[in-house]
Amino acid sequence: MGSFKAFLIEEIEGKTRSGFVNMDEAQLDPGEVTVRVAYSSVNYKDALAATGAGKIIRRFPCVGGIDLSGVVEKSDDPRFKPGDRIIASCFDIGVAHHGGYAELARIRGDWAVPLPDGLSLADAMAIGTAGFTAALAISRLEHNGLAPERGPVIVTGATGGVGSMAVDMLAGRGYAVTALTGKESESGYLRGLGAQEVMLRSTLDLSRIRPLGKATWAGAVDNLGGDFLAWLASTMLPGGSIASIGLAAGHAVHTTVMPFILRGVNLLGIDAVEIGAERRAAIWQRLCSDLRPVHLREMTRVIDFDALPGVFDAFLAGQSRGRVVVKVNGG
Repeated sequence: MGSFKAFLIEEIEGKTRSGFVNMDEAQLDPGEVTVRVAYSSVNYKDALAATGAGKIIRRFPCVGGIDLSGVVEKSDDPRFKPGDRIIASCFDIGVAHHGGYAELARIRGDWAVPLPDGLSLADAMAIGTAGFTAALAISRLEHNGLAPERGPVIVTGATGGVGSMAVDMLAGRGYAVTALTGKESESGYLRGLGAQEVMLRSTLDLSRIRPLGKATWAGAVDNLGGDFLAWLASTMLPGGSIASIGLAAGHAVHTTVMPFILRGVNLLGIDAVEIGAERRAAIWQRLCSDLRPVHLREMTRVIDFDALPGVFDAFLAGQSRGRVVVKVNGG
């Protein structure tokens, strides 16, 4: 491939600017594996990076897109050969290394995972970082003793990519799932993913969070942080665990130690970026077996590459639902 299309994020006069450009292979970053990108996806992190709404990009210019799936064109890594189908996400991709919003990408071999049997390149991006993160959270929660018989599990920010995936996966494993959302209009969508109960954020009075509230939840997947995380900590059942993933409602948490020392609550930080290749591959294997999302089609929208710039504002405004897959080359 000679010249190829890419969505480049730049800093011009101190402001973030992004748009489509033509690049050539010589402009790609160093790496052992060159990939013809088939699909990418849009995550909240991608919207922050492309618009400059968050200080996500660590190097300008940078091709956006923290996820990609595609076919290997060249490889200096013996683990991969031309024609192999691979997935790559997180690490420096799309923030400090040219990412998936381009028809061609070059990445480090350690960042690539062979596409598991049973997943298409499009399915892999419908899952993407969001599904991978949700699966990692569930894996950590279960490692800490969570099981369906322990009690209900709550998912906050439930209509987002990670939230939708977590609701689907947990319900598929037999958990009684409560979906917390600010969007009453999406109640049907969440129940369709398997939520037994939908709780509206407007019903919570976060100005009066008691150190120990009514013990309700055996587990939680939290995408919001802030006062919502403080409320979750106060309402966990003894020995319950919270998987902390996001900070859409704020990064500061005002709570007490009481839930942790009187109820033995576990707060688990979920980092989907810097985990080992073996662990990453194992989670992807679960994503095509016991943690495979049942309603992947229902929560996924596929857009053409040209439509990419038009979706970021919805993410930033909290108006997105489920997953958005970007068809770069297809395949």
